Order: sequence, then C-alpha cells, then structure tokens
Amino acid sequence: MKIVIYGATEIGCLLATEFFEDHDITIIDKEENRAKELANLDISFVSGNASNIEVLKNADIKNADIFIACSGIDEANIVACLSAKQFGGVRTICFVSKEEYKNTLNFEKNSENYGNFFIDYIIWPEELLTQEIFRIVTVAQALDVENFADGRARLLEYKVKQNLPITGKKVKDCGFTQDTLMVGLTREGQLFIPNGETEILEGDKLIFMGTSHSLDILAGTFFHEKEVIKTVAIIGGGTVGRMLAKTLENLKIKTKIIEKDHERCEFLAENLTNTLIINGDGTNMKLLDEEEIGLADVVISITNNDERNLLCSLLAKQLGAKRVISRVSKVLNIPLFEKVGIDIAISAKNSALNEVKNDLQENGADILATVEQGQGEVIEILTPKEFDGKMIMEIKFPARAIIGVMQRRNKVIIPKGNTEIHSGDVLIIFTTAENAPKIKEFFVCA
Repeated sequence: MKIVIYGATEIGCLLATEFFEDHDITIIDKEENRAKELANLDISFVSGNASNIEVLKNADIKNADIFIACSGIDEANIVACLSAKQFGGVRTICFVSKEEYKNTLNFEKNSENYGNFFIDYIIWPEELLTQEIFRIVTVAQALDVENFADGRARLLEYKVKQNLPITGKKVKDCGFTQDTLMVGLTREGQLFIPNGETEILEGDKLIFMGTSHSLDILAGTFFHEKEVIKTVAIIGGGTVGRMLAKTLENLKIKTKIIEKDHERCEFLAENLTNTLIINGDGTNMKLLDEEEIGLADVVISITNNDERNLLCSLLAKQLGAKRVISRVSKVLNIPLFEKVGIDIAISAKNSALNEVKNDLQENGADILATVEQGQGEVIEILTPKEFDGKMIMEIKFPARAIIGVMQRRNKVIIPKGNTEIHSGDVLIIFTTAENAPKIKEFFVCA
C-alpha cells in the first residue's frame, strides 16, 4: 500500500515508523521540519506544502492509496486532504485539533450534496483521549479498559500490588471467575501471553478478557472490595478537561477542576453545571492540600505540558491520591512517567495512532484495541467457513494467541477448549503486536 503523510510532526513520525516496513511511505513537509529519526527509515521525503498541487504530484499522489494530513495546522490539513481528493481514489485521513472542524467536516461528508468535496476520516485526538480516560476512570483500580460487543464483554488490566492473594500463585491455581480469561501479562515492561503454569509476581500487570459481569466479580474478588468511584479531581481545564468533566457529571460523579487561567475558569463555569471550578495552579502543594486532592478517588492531570503534568501527578501521589492518571504529550515520556510511580500515563497521539492502524487494516481483520503502548493487540476476525465445527483446542495458531471472546449473533461466549466454532462467528483475539500479522494471515489463508 502506498501512503502519503503530510507533516513531519511527532504523529507523522510515529505513523511512518509504524508502517514503513510493510508499506511505501512518502512524507511531505518543509525541509527544515524533517525529523532526524526519519533518516533511519526507508521512506521518501518531498519538500513543500501538501496543499500545493505540484507538491502532491511530486509525491505521486495519483498512485497513493492513503493520504494522511497530520501537520500542526488544522486548516492546512483540511486543504491538503481536499486537494488530494482531486486525484481520484485516494482515501483521506485528516487530523484536527478543534471540535468545530470535526463537526463541520463530518456534517459535510454526510450531506446529500457533498459530491467529491469531503474527507473520508476525521481524527480529533483529544476526543479519543477523553474517551479512553473516561473508560479507565469508571472502573476502580483498572490500568486499562476496553469494551467489546456493545459493552457486554470487556478487557481490563490490573497491577498486582503487595499482599494480593494471587501473588506467588500459578495462573491455574488462582481460581479466577467463570467467563474470564487471563490473556496477557506484562513483567518489567515486556508483554507476553501466559499459560496455566505462569507464576504471578508482585508488580506484574495482568490483562483479562471476559463478560462485563464476570469481570466485575473478578475485580471485586481479587483487586478491590466493592470500590465505587465517587470523586474525581482534574488538573487542567482545557478541551479534554471540559469534555471529561461533562461525561463525569452525567454519571453523578463529584468532580472538581483546577485551572490556572481565570478566563478559562469563567468559561468552564458557564458550560458545566455540577463541577466545582477552582482558579489556581495545580503545581501548588498548599492549594492541592487545601482542596483535599489526596482524598479523591482519581486525580487526572491533563494540562498541555508534560513537565507540569508529571509534577502535579507526583504531588497528588504524595498527598495520598489512590489513583493518578497523567496525560503525556511526548509518547517517549510514557515509560518515564510509569517508572516514577504514576499509575497510568496516557497519550492522545497513541490513541490516534491506533485509530489509523485500524482504518488501514486489510484481510478482513480489525484492531479493536492495543495495550501496553502497542505491545499487544485485540483483533476481530469473522470466522471463515473452513473453521465451521472445529473446537478451540483443535485450532493450531502459528503464534501465541488467545480467543478471548466469541460473538454468535446476539450471544457473547467466553470460549473454553471444547467450545465449538461456527462459520460466521466473530472472534475477538488477543495476541502480541509482533504475532498479530501471523494470526490474521492464518485465518485468511485457511
């Protein structure tokens, strides 16, 4: 597949790094913006602005399958995508940073009179980040939460803390709840798929898939005792902070926002009905103490500055906050945040990268989610007729993978070894990113 990327930004470099081994990549940007890391990749670079037709021609846009506009300027991305559309069949993906642009462009696309004047896919990373944080916040102690089958099945990730009853036990001896499968384990930063003989150690991060009901029981039995999220403190009242507070209000969760800018506080007060707005600096220890940040069930630091988020998060931990989530702008900073004790470090760019990866999927397989900074993937595959009547234990994958969930019409099944597969079943499979291509190919070539 030929992919043209407009913008040698961090997300542009992430996309190029992710796809260059399997696809023909061309990046368009001004020469002075060319990132050093691009020099080590087998890609083409075209100097110029992608809204210029001649520059697009130099990038061989007429033979491109995908055009991704991810420069730092919304308007430039929009014009570049519309310009690329003039060359025919290329699929356009446009990154925007403003809600109004996403709403307007989606409206134009859905209009009966759009003609060829539309963009195929609009990605607003802040919206994706808000959705991801919201999923995590609403499940006590979870490090990651993904929903499948209209919420009837889930993926949950938990950290093994001191004195948990499963510490030191083998997986087969833990007695995890029915309709629950442990599909992944991360130890010292490395994800692998466990088996029954795998011993669980303190500090491990465990990934489970199962029905939503069974995972609720699992969480209450092994990781917390009927803990309910009642209070959330948000440091940073930008777009993500506002959207997140709005969704938390709908769940009747007591929410407060600490925002440094006075005018922004006035805006938030006008647009939020049940959220306490505090005008102050989230790095001020005295203010955090006075506002009893340490008593919040969850503290979320989501300013647009990594250093500030790290400091705010560490102060919240020092004051006794149970769980701290921190926004990370630079993806490379995520391991640093986790090393110094931040419970969950999360990036809008990673969320956006996953969206693009899923949009580019071929061979009838979709990526439903990624975990552990892309080390693991949850993929969805429609069962080919060649597998009709086979039991799970009879399927010999070419690499380690676990079928975590099966959907059969309106029924959700958590399979066992003797579960029979029917043609047309939707399989939700967990595997490592390294092995995912082999698993997809296995079903395609069966």
